Amino acid sequence: MAAQEAKTPEPVDGRRARGEENRRRIVAAFIDIIRRGGVSPTAEEIAARAAVGLRTVFRHFEDMELLYREIAAVIEAPIRPIVEQPFVSEGWRGRLSEIVERRAEVYERIMPFKIAGIANAHRSPFLRRRQRWFARMQRQLLLDVVPELAELPPPLLDALDMMLGFEAWAGLRRERKLDVAAAKAAITAGTEALTGGLEP
Repeated sequence: MAAQEAKTPEPVDGRRARGEENRRRIVAAFIDIIRRGGVSPTAEEIAARAAVGLRTVFRHFEDMELLYREIAAVIEAPIRPIVEQPFVSEGWRGRLSEIVERRAEVYERIMPFKIAGIANAHRSPFLRRRQRWFARMQRQLLLDVVPELAELPPPLLDALDMMLGFEAWAGLRRERKLDVAAAKAAITAGTEALTGGLEP
């Protein structure tokens, strides 16, 4: 009788499904904590929000680098269509205006995650690499979409690149408390001032 009542081992597919669900919950918990203003969630906080054991968190992500990688993939997926959308303006000033609009939308979506990434970059080689990659990608995209900007003197091009970067946007929105429309107006005024010497 005792042998008949022994617990049947969980099928491999069942364990795999449960493991995948736990992993999904851990990633969702991390994202939720960051979105609510957390900057450096601990494994304990993630486990509590995901309703899983602390050992489960470490089992799925042996160190935070693995979790950062997965979080980055989840966050980037919905903004990729915005970045890859074709530009429609024929004139370079119109395309530059499109860049301002598009980056404002992207920055608003990723702001809490970028801020958390900056705060934790000192302890994460992955986050430091991502920050350098993001800066290079933004600069290259700017010149690909508006090649006329290559005619600017290097200091002005550097200033324009900074004006259109995330740090400038976050400063206007968080430190100066501007709303989205006012922040876009400030960025637009800055880009127009910096490019005023170029042919229309």
